[in-house]
Amino acid sequence: MKIDVSREISFRTARSGGKGGQNVNKVETMVIGFFHIINSALFSNDQKDLLEHKLASKINSEGFLMVKSQRHRSQLDNKQEVIEKMEYFLERALVKPKPRKATKPSFASKEKKKEAKQKRAQIKDFRKKINRFD
Repeated sequence: MKIDVSREISFRTARSGGKGGQNVNKVETMVIGFFHIINSALFSNDQKDLLEHKLASKINSEGFLMVKSQRHRSQLDNKQEVIEKMEYFLERALVKPKPRKATKPSFASKEKKKEAKQKRAQIKDFRKKINRFD
């Protein structure tokens, strides 16, 4: 499922650290993307609740999902990376995990476990001191 959130993201730029030489001091290449989940027209109410629950650590107090990027030297590349990260987070949060089916251990696995325990117990028995009177 591909979600295109680029139209609903608002961006803010700032000076980023890292490589870039003198360019770092004068160009705002770091991009911070803000996406308001509750006001989005892309998701249903159930999906919004699910997103808020699963992405709670990435959502600020105003309800914005906040993602930043400062890896690249150009603002455009960082902007593209913010969009990709945001889409990745949203897609991952909407995936519902498969329910676990309870299974019983097979007869062979039970036997194998029992044999391993007996072998281990025998090894420990061999470590004991031998009593002459037994």
